[in-house]
Amino acid sequence: MSNIRIADLLKEDTIITKLTATNKGDALDELIGVLDRAGRLRDKAKMKEAILAREAQGSTGIGEGIAIPHAKTAAVKIPSIAFGLSSEGVDFESLDGQKAHLFFMIAATEDANQAHLETLALLSQMLMDESFRGQLLQANSKEQILSIIGAKEKELRSEEEPASQTEPVSQNETQGRKKVVAVTACPTGIAHTYMAADALKKKADELGIQIKVETNGSGGVKNLLTADDIRDAEAVIVAADKQVDMERFAGKVVIEVPVAEGIRNTESLLTRAVKQDGPVFQVSQSYKEKMQQGKETNKGKQPAFYKHLMNGVSNMLPFVVGGGIIIAISFMFGINASDPKDPSFHPLAKALMDIGGGSAFKLMIPVLAGFIAMSIADRPGFAPGMVGGLIAANSGSGFLGGIIAGFLAGYILVGLRKAFSGLPESLEGIKPMLLYPLFGILLTGLVMIYIISDPVASANAALGEWLKNMNAGNAVVLGIVLGAMMAFDMGGPVNKAAFTFGIAMIAEGNLMPHAAIMAAGMTPPLGIALATTLFKKKFTTEERQAGKTAYVLGASFITEGAIPFAAADPSRVIPSIVAGSAVAGGLSMLFGCTLPAPHGGLFVLPVVGNWAMYLVSIVVGTLVTAILLNILKKEVTE
Repeated sequence: MSNIRIADLLKEDTIITKLTATNKGDALDELIGVLDRAGRLRDKAKMKEAILAREAQGSTGIGEGIAIPHAKTAAVKIPSIAFGLSSEGVDFESLDGQKAHLFFMIAATEDANQAHLETLALLSQMLMDESFRGQLLQANSKEQILSIIGAKEKELRSEEEPASQTEPVSQNETQGRKKVVAVTACPTGIAHTYMAADALKKKADELGIQIKVETNGSGGVKNLLTADDIRDAEAVIVAADKQVDMERFAGKVVIEVPVAEGIRNTESLLTRAVKQDGPVFQVSQSYKEKMQQGKETNKGKQPAFYKHLMNGVSNMLPFVVGGGIIIAISFMFGINASDPKDPSFHPLAKALMDIGGGSAFKLMIPVLAGFIAMSIADRPGFAPGMVGGLIAANSGSGFLGGIIAGFLAGYILVGLRKAFSGLPESLEGIKPMLLYPLFGILLTGLVMIYIISDPVASANAALGEWLKNMNAGNAVVLGIVLGAMMAFDMGGPVNKAAFTFGIAMIAEGNLMPHAAIMAAGMTPPLGIALATTLFKKKFTTEERQAGKTAYVLGASFITEGAIPFAAADPSRVIPSIVAGSAVAGGLSMLFGCTLPAPHGGLFVLPVVGNWAMYLVSIVVGTLVTAILLNILKKEVTE
């Protein structure tokens, strides 16, 4: 439990004992005004803009006479709560149609930490207590209001701490109780998310229902539902005003409602869930969506390093793919047509090269590093990561330097947060705007310039020379290894490692490795598709139909097209596709095929160097996979 108290956020100078407003707009203005006069805001107008943006997504009047307008914005200088009491009540468009009498305006900084969010969640829990609300309605002074809130907070904290040390509920105690799972989420994740969770848990306990609630709050997903939780539940309640991961609920009864319903109509929702009174959630069974499900399942199992790296790679890919294909188009005018000094010079080729190579490709390493750092340290890590990535790009340390810069910047920011955690709360507002960018950029830049860049640049140069000068045997071995990696986990970390290596080589001017990688990446779905056509008795009707789609996916360099087949029969399919891809990659390197485009599959064939033998490499790899599948798989009986 957070050591930040509600009393740290709610002070006498942010309390209004008698709101004069008679309508919603005026009430919001009064509460924003008291925060501004108390020096809690940087920009009053932007605070109002953020509050109104949240209201536009759904009223924060939750019923029972309560309204909790809230925002998480850079307009807030110091995390705060404003309280307003209206004896007459204000029409706040509440779910139950009642006027609001108790107003808690939550003003969270853009980088609100977990301690603040836990405290705000505790406030939400307090408001679920009818007697607590009654005491506040009867209060007639600021001191009394703070006393009531302080007493209730102390009560809840004393209840919660021993609870964390108790033994888990025994199997006998839960045996026979119906189990329900739920997800709660609101757009900002600092109020309704936790109120709905608390309301559902409290009512479930009263009704003798076993429940687990996942909260998608501002501090991230907490109490994540596992596959076993979902499988064992009678139904799923999704009380959310923002998108949540729904595909995992396929085949379960899912009751979807706004988050406010999770606060107001808990008994009805839980009763419906136990009776399975709701539609069964269906995910479209198109081939592409099956593939995506497999990818998401694998993502959840990846370590933090891979998650951070993939956040950088996925955000970098649009620059790589778009820029790379534009560069490839420029080559159609001639391999040196963008050079004004070359006889083949063409102005359009130069424009295309400036867009693709001079702009998109120049940004990809800074973007890679920026988003790696952002994945580690949230938004404060982005600027130091971008700067570190730019230093890597300019110094010749390339992709490897960019990856190092991203992790370096991210963990420097994690350290700075800890170092600055002891500063006075009055300085909270200057951390994201001054302290984090100043020290983050400075420290990342110094380490990159004086420690990282030169050794990594030398290593890159050595690797480039080795690739240029390696003999045919070494080239084939490299192609075989890269090809096998592309098929091994079909879009997973091993596949992405090979793909990222290929992109790095394009950036360094070595075009052979990525040609082998793309040939090998097309082979698994193409080989499976060919097998479903030639050896129909080895596949079900559904697999044969999916095989038609796999032709398109393979031709488009979407290796993940093989996932559904591999998931259904891994011991036979994976060895077959790995062998085929290894052959395709090895042959591509043997024939000296080159590829300047990072993506596109067969659609970028016009820019492939030695394209005829490139096609031979893909066809041979495809045949190897198809023949091995015929040998290894047994005939199916439908």
